[in-house]
Amino acid sequence: MELALKGITKQYGSKRALDDFSYSFEEGVYGLLGPNGAGKSTLIKIITHSVKPTGGEITLDGDDIFKQKEEYRKRIGYMPQQQTIYPFYTGRQFLNYMGLLKGEDRKSLDDKIQFYLEKVNLISVADKKIGTYSGGMKQRLLIAQTFLGDPDIMIFDEPTAGLDPKERIHVRNLIHDNSAGKIIIVATHVVQDIESIADCIVLQKEGKVAEADAPDKLVEKMGVDPDQGLEGVYMKVFEETELK
Repeated sequence: MELALKGITKQYGSKRALDDFSYSFEEGVYGLLGPNGAGKSTLIKIITHSVKPTGGEITLDGDDIFKQKEEYRKRIGYMPQQQTIYPFYTGRQFLNYMGLLKGEDRKSLDDKIQFYLEKVNLISVADKKIGTYSGGMKQRLLIAQTFLGDPDIMIFDEPTAGLDPKERIHVRNLIHDNSAGKIIIVATHVVQDIESIADCIVLQKEGKVAEADAPDKLVEKMGVDPDQGLEGVYMKVFEETELK
């Protein structure tokens, strides 16, 4: 499986959010790493069919994703940053609704919902209204729905934003444990969220690919002290004195 992006550009008025972004994603876990404003969310919106690029093309196994339409969308699981989800649904009802939309079998869906509710630590509030949830709870619910439908491509946009350290570890483990045979893209500006689970890091700067390689190879390539690891790479590429 290959998701190939070739010369992707996106123009918003006078601002170019993506500038000739080219990269091919194969099976594995990818960290899309860069500071706020690097174009990560724009890239994700294009990959998920939310917006169209100004130029370039994206193919999945050689076929244009914009021609595949619904067939392509069914193969994607997406966790957006936005938390606008049905406040009058319970968490369990929301996952049931999303599972049915994604074509899950009714007979097995309840068990899957229970499984993912446990994995994101929401069992105790599963039958409470989403409108009563904290921001972190909504975040974890959105993470859980991403896995429903057994998508081939899973995309997470800042999945651990607002979560405490313990929950961040749970989310990282959940992504890693369900990555076999899939393309998983995790967009973040927090190095620690991706360093331990990513097969490859794609550093995005000003709408382009600045560097891309396995975490340890990036450290070596950039001449960074191994003790600094990927944090040192991030600071060197983005010329920051501290991580955001």
